[in-house]
Amino acid sequence: MINYQKFTLDNGLRVLIHEDHTTAMACVNVLYDVGARDESPEKTGFAHLFEHLMFGGSINIPNYDTPLQEVGGENNAFTSNDITNYYVTLPAANLETALWLESDRMLSLAFSPQSLEVQRNVVCEEFKQRYLNQPYGDVWLRLRPLAYKVHPYRWATIGKELRHIEEATMEDVKAFFKKHYAPNNAVLVISGHVRAGETLELVKRWFGDIPRGADYVRALPQEPQQTEARREEVDADVPVNSIYIAFHGPERLHPDYPTMDLLSDLLSRGSSSRLYRALVKDQPIFSEVNAYVMGSVDSNLFVVEGKPLPHITLDEAEKLLWNQLEIIATEEVSIPELQKVKNKIESTMVFAELSILDKAMNLAFYEALGDANMYNHEVEKYDAITADDIRRIAAQVFRRENSSTLIYHAKQTEDVE
Repeated sequence: MINYQKFTLDNGLRVLIHEDHTTAMACVNVLYDVGARDESPEKTGFAHLFEHLMFGGSINIPNYDTPLQEVGGENNAFTSNDITNYYVTLPAANLETALWLESDRMLSLAFSPQSLEVQRNVVCEEFKQRYLNQPYGDVWLRLRPLAYKVHPYRWATIGKELRHIEEATMEDVKAFFKKHYAPNNAVLVISGHVRAGETLELVKRWFGDIPRGADYVRALPQEPQQTEARREEVDADVPVNSIYIAFHGPERLHPDYPTMDLLSDLLSRGSSSRLYRALVKDQPIFSEVNAYVMGSVDSNLFVVEGKPLPHITLDEAEKLLWNQLEIIATEEVSIPELQKVKNKIESTMVFAELSILDKAMNLAFYEALGDANMYNHEVEKYDAITADDIRRIAAQVFRRENSSTLIYHAKQTEDVE
């Protein structure tokens, strides 16, 4: 249970403050409710580009990192298809420095041609190294558009293609900032060794005068139900053959989402999980096999992936993988097996409450979803899941017509004598 106080400033900024006096540190987390799904199909990768641009300095503070380092602070950020999140941890006595830095770049980010060019080059290089020149790096550039045909989840956070970032103009960048980087499209969470009343006054001092932006109303196209299996096979310079199967599943706020999430843990969490025992340990078919849920706010993907051993054909490996999915969709999971996974999930959530950063990020994410207090009831939702729920969702998700399969054929190399 994370106790917090919530306030909303006149400009729409939602502020959550969590007091934790077991530490001398504080965390300032700013979540902007914008991700890759909010981009134009012709201008993708902008949310991720902005994650980098936000560290390029503001009009009043040309170097974001230097003043933070001088007060013992550390910072980082990440972008997903749904959100962009920035966080700072520092000694609580220096909290105001973090608020000063975050408020200044929210108000007056510097749009210099030099900063844009530097960060554009950084992002383009990341695109090349991580997605184009690395084995299996392009998996999401292939699997997303295979699984999604309408929804903007069809492109990865890095963007659909390198050209979109290479051709980004200063006008494009300024328009994106104006549309999404406003206090009424953000959630500010402060956790750690702070007092709510004093902290709120500091927040008002640094954020209160930032003008409210135009309200952003999200109107995304809904992905239609998939009615036939999709498949793509590629020959690639990868070490071994690989299989990726993506299934559509419930969105993040759907009552069945926790069941789907728990199902992925039953299949693939640890050495005692279903897929590991059946296909790696007991009957060596794969060198590695995994199952996971993307955790997206909108229509989700449940992904099963594996790398067959060299002596196993792809057809045989794929057949045995499907066999395991059909078993869990038709046979009831035992109570001990189900309870063991529930215990792991609960321990993970409890452990997360030991970190002021984890608490701040979780509160921010759930507030962006609609209500931060939902996080405090997550364990209850998972604990209520029954074996029948698991079988029902497995049967609903693991259907051939609901599958998008990507196969990597490793190119054969000739031995050189």
